[in-house]
Amino acid sequence: MNRDFPRIITMLRKERKLSQKEVAQELGVSQALLSHYEKGIRECSLDFVIKVAEYYRVSCDFLLGRTPERSGATLSFDDIPDADEALNDIEKNSSLVPYLNKKILSNTLNVIFDMLAKNKNKQLTADVSNYLMLAVYKVFRSLYSVNPKNEQTMFSVKRALYHGYCDSYMARFSAKFEYATSLEAENENAKLLRESQYSSELLSQEYSKESSSLFNLIQHAESKIRTKTSKS
Repeated sequence: MNRDFPRIITMLRKERKLSQKEVAQELGVSQALLSHYEKGIRECSLDFVIKVAEYYRVSCDFLLGRTPERSGATLSFDDIPDADEALNDIEKNSSLVPYLNKKILSNTLNVIFDMLAKNKNKQLTADVSNYLMLAVYKVFRSLYSVNPKNEQTMFSVKRALYHGYCDSYMARFSAKFEYATSLEAENENAKLLRESQYSSELLSQEYSKESSSLFNLIQHAESKIRTKTSKS
């Protein structure tokens, strides 16, 4: 069994606030065996995968981490709602990859900034915004500066310095918002954050249009992280 299965069946059980004993009884296995499945110690049969899928009303592909959609649906360009209506037919008829990624990123940012707005923490919002803006600035300037003939007068930071400066300040803002969202933070905003309850099921309900983008971004990002980890 792949490494996604143990994580997903554990997540589904905890989302419903069920104990291993309760789920094991429903699925007709011992609690010890279910514990082994959730920890990835033992591999289960295909019949058990199907039984779990029916119990939680999700697809087998979702259980195996092959799609972030619980129904098992695969994501196409037209399935993702536009963050704005600026996308035209010319874009749709050209290479889909950059526009698909654009929609995924735009919709995920909508979720992030909505979560920040609900927290009402101005400093956290500023730190996250600064981090993201620097990342976008760095990418834009790199693309813009590929051609040495492109005029640089719009930039006040020297070309030789902006990469290092961006990395430095991004690390600073990252450290700040990571601390603000850690268990070590002890202010009212941090307490409010810790009281915010989310799960993939709740996110799907609250962000019905954007959640598919969010889940696909998570799946894509973690596939890159795993690839990097496995090679190192």
